[in-house]
Amino acid sequence: MQAENRTGKLFCMITPEQIKDFLGKSLPISVCETQDLTGGGDHWQLIVVSPAFEGKELLEQHRLVNEALKEPMSDQRIHALALKTFSPSQWEKLGC
Repeated sequence: MQAENRTGKLFCMITPEQIKDFLGKSLPISVCETQDLTGGGDHWQLIVVSPAFEGKELLEQHRLVNEALKEPMSDQRIHALALKTFSPSQWEKLGC
């Protein structure tokens, strides 16, 4: 699917698989669940579980995800991002 960004330039919308690929290049990922919040392919909710989050505060976990997704966020393939991040031990305590 193609869309137009704020400058009028056409670009392809990002897929859940591409999001997972971007994350996997920067972080060891145990779980990555994606949800397209609007159906337009540019507003996403992610649940990410990574051992890299162990011992890190929530803000630092989110920074790691944002850094991994820097490219698609900067070119507007991802316009909005809602994050839920967990270390494996946090995820396990939730019973997931």
